Amino acid sequence: MRVTLDALTVPVPPADAERTRAFYRSRPAGRGPADADELRAVRAAAGTPPPAVPPALGDTAVADGRRVPVRICRPPGTARGVLLQIHGGGSYLGSAARDDVGNRALSEALGVAVVAVDHRLAPEHPWPAAPDDCATAALWLLDRAPELFGTDRVAFTGVSAGATLAVTTLLRLRDRGLADRVAGADLRYGTYDLSARTPAGRRIAGEYFLRAHAGHVADRTVPDLSPVFADLTGLPPLLMTVGTDDVLLEDDLAMAARLATAGAEVDLRVHPGVPHGFAGHDTPVAATALRYARDWLSARIDGASPPPGVWRPDPAHRAPTSQPLRGLRGPGSLCEVRRRDPTDHGESCNACSRSTESEPGGRT
Repeated sequence: MRVTLDALTVPVPPADAERTRAFYRSRPAGRGPADADELRAVRAAAGTPPPAVPPALGDTAVADGRRVPVRICRPPGTARGVLLQIHGGGSYLGSAARDDVGNRALSEALGVAVVAVDHRLAPEHPWPAAPDDCATAALWLLDRAPELFGTDRVAFTGVSAGATLAVTTLLRLRDRGLADRVAGADLRYGTYDLSARTPAGRRIAGEYFLRAHAGHVADRTVPDLSPVFADLTGLPPLLMTVGTDDVLLEDDLAMAARLATAGAEVDLRVHPGVPHGFAGHDTPVAATALRYARDWLSARIDGASPPPGVWRPDPAHRAPTSQPLRGLRGPGSLCEVRRRDPTDHGESCNACSRSTESEPGGRT
């Protein structure tokens, strides 16, 4: 089956498309800090985030001997579910408090409690600090949600690096037999290959956030860091949102395909003409994406069918199992299994056979 990008793209009315294009014509392209000095300057200039009304309340998640600060926005009435929210910022910027206003709006719109993880940041606290903190918060929430919020309906939402951390948290829960207690995860333009081993991963290979977060890691294909290389079986339903102008588009498309092959229920929505972080911008395309994400999360929390999506894999075409992705480093290269131990390798290897197709000029 061949799927084109047009077939995956969310339709946009012409007037909305033009308003969105006009917004980005007047807005310079953004980029993250290029080194430690720029990072310090950006942090210093960020200032104090605006407070939510009513304000978010601080608490501490405790599990497995770890303690992690969280911020909680409760709905006006009884919570019908709980969202674990993981902020973006490349794992070196951002905070739970900076998302208070958005989380308050989300809490009131959906009638859910929102628990935001204030995970540690790189380079002061490199990997695995952030995934450790997110896993701690998730374990605490699954254990305490009925007592604290009167419901056991839990879903995740994460943006950019927060989407990556949401997936690694789900993988950790899956390995403990707990992933089925998560109703679903809303993932917006995550980074799933931090190793530069795949063509998508090579597009961001020079970014400082990679050095800050994982510069000390010898093998960045470890699934807890680059989840595209993981065994992805046994995960809950996932909504993946990305823009056609996002540098992470190929990364997200590859991750969606890997998840679908692993048997996950994936709802992939590609929005035209928008860059990384677009859901945080005041455009019609962003409004469409946010409205759909809220409807999707609402349905998942209720255990109902989600709204119609742009692309979901046909269950008849899903593979029953998924093996970790290996290699894909360049023409004629060998996958990791063959490189490490040629005796532990079958005669036919999909990773090796795809390696020459995964380079510019031969990319599928």
